[in-house]
This record gives sequence, C-alpha cells and structure tokens, in this order.
Amino acid sequence: MNILGNLRNLGLVVGLAALAACGVTYTSPTVKSQAAGAKVRVVALSTQSVLLANREPYVPRSLPEVFYMGTGGGTANPGAALPPAPYVPNEVRQTLTLRLPSDPPVEPYRIGVGDVVLLSTNGSASTIEELSGILAVQNQRQGFTVREDGAISIPNIGPVSIAGMTLEEAEARLFRALVENQVDPDFSLEISEFNSKKIVVGGAVVNPTIVPVTLNTPNLGQVLTASGGLALQDEEFASIRLYRDGTLYQIPIRDFYNRPELQRTRLLDGDAIYVDTSYDLERALTFYQQKINVLSLRNQARAQALTELSTQIGLRRAALDEQRSNFEARAELGAEKRDYVYLAGEVNNQSRFALPYAQQANLADVLYDNGGFSTQTGNPAHIYVLRASSNPADFGAVTAWHLNAGNAANITIATQMEMRPNDVVFIEEQPITKWNRALSQFFPPLISIATSAVRQ
Repeated sequence: MNILGNLRNLGLVVGLAALAACGVTYTSPTVKSQAAGAKVRVVALSTQSVLLANREPYVPRSLPEVFYMGTGGGTANPGAALPPAPYVPNEVRQTLTLRLPSDPPVEPYRIGVGDVVLLSTNGSASTIEELSGILAVQNQRQGFTVREDGAISIPNIGPVSIAGMTLEEAEARLFRALVENQVDPDFSLEISEFNSKKIVVGGAVVNPTIVPVTLNTPNLGQVLTASGGLALQDEEFASIRLYRDGTLYQIPIRDFYNRPELQRTRLLDGDAIYVDTSYDLERALTFYQQKINVLSLRNQARAQALTELSTQIGLRRAALDEQRSNFEARAELGAEKRDYVYLAGEVNNQSRFALPYAQQANLADVLYDNGGFSTQTGNPAHIYVLRASSNPADFGAVTAWHLNAGNAANITIATQMEMRPNDVVFIEEQPITKWNRALSQFFPPLISIATSAVRQ
C-alpha cells in the first residue's frame, strides 16, 4: 500500500511539473502578435523609425488662460491705469498689445520757473552803458533765472514777469519794461537753460536720465537716444511704457523698431518713460511710484492715483491667485481632464504618468520620472511602447515600438520618442526571472507533497 501511495504522489508531482512547464502555474506577460483579436505589429525603434512614431498627431493640453494672465486689464479709474500683465516664467505669452496716447497739439515753448534766459544787445555805446548790468551778466556766461514768482530781476530795471509766456511774448514784455524805464530796447532774448519742463527715462536703457523739454519738444526716439539707447538682451517681452496724466501706455519694442512713426511719438512735460524687458510688475511699479512722488510735490491728487493703482493691482493679483489655486485643487482631486501614459511590466513602480501641459514628454521622461526599472528583473533588450491606432479602419491594431536598450547607446532614442495619450510602456522580464518566479511557485507545493509522501 505504501508503495502504491508513493507512486500516486509521484504521479501528482510529475503532473504539477508538467503544468508548470506548460505555463499553467505561472504566466509571464509578453508582447505577442495578437491582442484581443487585433493585430500587433512590432517595429524596432531607431533614429529613423522614431520619426515615423512621432508623426502621430498630438497637441499637449494647455493650462487655463488664468495662468497666462497677470495683474493688467480690468477697469481703470480716471486717475490711474493698470500696467500690462506681468510675465510668468515658462509660459507661452500672447502678443504684447500696442496702446498709444493721443497725439498732443503742437504748441510753442512757454518759459517756466527755473529756466535761464540771456539778453544780448546790438546797440550803440550809450545802450551798452545803460545795460551795463545785463552785459556784465552775459559776458560772464550767466543768465537770468526765472524765479518762483515767475519773474526775472534785471539790474536798473527791476523784476519782469515772463513765466508762462512764449519767447515772442517774453520779448514783447521786456521791450515794454525797457521803454518804460527809458532804456534803448535794442536787444534779443534767448533761453540758455531749460529747467522747468522734463521727461524722465528709466528701465532698460544705458543711462537712466532726465531729458529737458526745449524749444523743439523731443520725441520718443530722441529721449531714448539721449539716455544712451536701449540695453536689451531679449526683445520678445520688452516694451516701452509711457506714463502720462495717470494713464499707462505701452509700445512693444518690436513695433517700435518696425514702425518709424512710433519712434516719432511726441512727448509732453511730465511724461515718464520706462523700458521694461519682462512683465516684472514690481520694478515698473517702483519706477512709477518714484515719478509720482516727485510730481505730487505740487499736485497731491497724484498720491490718490498711486493708491488706486496699487489697490487695483492687489485685487487683480488676489483674483488670479484664487483662480489658479482652484484649478490646482481640481487637478489634484482628479476633476480636470488629463492625458496619461501607463507603465507596466518590470518597472519599479507600475503607475500612470500624466503628460505635461504645453510641452511634449518623451519615453525617457516616463521611464525615469517614476524611478526607472531594475535590470536585475527587467530585460533592457525588450522595452516596448504599445500604441493603439486611432484610425477606425485599423480595427484597434496595436503598434509595439521596440527599444533594445541592451546597447546603452540606444537609450538616446528614448529621449527622442514622444509620448501620446494612452500609450503603454511595457518592459519584459529577464529570462532567468521567468524561471525564478515559476520555480518559486512550483517548489513549495512540491516539497510539501514530497514531505507528505515520505511520512506516509
């Protein structure tokens, strides 16, 4: 009886071994020529075939528009205007908008406080004697400075108010003053120093400066030249911002170069020019704040304009931050649609990989972003990208793009192989790993049966 029992047990052992050899006890995943009734075509990945694989059309998903917006836009109050949107790093920007001020009317220069005027005479000796004080000043290359009350003080004549007048009007006023004081009015008047009207230039220029407004009001190109020219490394996001009477205007650098009429934009006293190389709102706001502080010494209403500007920027920034935070929360909870690539087989972490926004991901990104794979169990010679055809006429045919990374140099092809939604990255087992797993499932019951047989 014991002999017969041992024979029965031995037959059972032999049967289990046969089953293991037939793949019943352990089934190893592999790429076969058929899958659920659809054909599977295996194509070796090379520097040529990867170009064919990348021809599969795919446009990465874009981030919501809120990620490309800054604190510009919105409704501006009459006393302040919002600067354009700040640049967010690594974003795909929209075209910079051109916002031009209205063309101011042409007006003659009017003498102001701080200007220096010179008188010159062409008369006889008696005239020179009468205007000895004037000539003495002229010979010393000094002039008459327009005082805070708008007048100049001429020796033997007294104060003469000329502020707010054109050069012709000032000459007429001086003529009357000389005649009233019985002085020969044979003279000419000129402005030697222009100090009352200024245009401020700052930002990405060689020499930030203050450009005086003269008899010929400078245009935009001239004031930039006076500051040494532009100092730009990248013109893509550069713009010229003009702050005038509480309103912010913008001229993209590329438009400025391509359209000569923009270079001839006429400026006014009190204009502030800021050349910005990016959407760095804080630097631009600091510049405008300094300019407003200077101008507000005589006009306290500018302080209110700055407050309104800062308030609107703060509200806009808070709204954008809230929308971006809401999107990130929805994405984390899976409420936003994403494109995925799936990892299977002998990878260290079988999972799914979310394709990035606004850019392509390659096979190397997918493999090594999740820890890669162990060559102890995974066969580098059999790495596959399984891609189902999107053409209904192919009836779900699958292309298995085969990468043989047994030659490490072929890993460079993985950096060229672009991923598409629903791709499956599969790595086969090492041959020894298949045997190890099959035997690890087979020997424990075999030993148990043999032990039982011996005991019986």
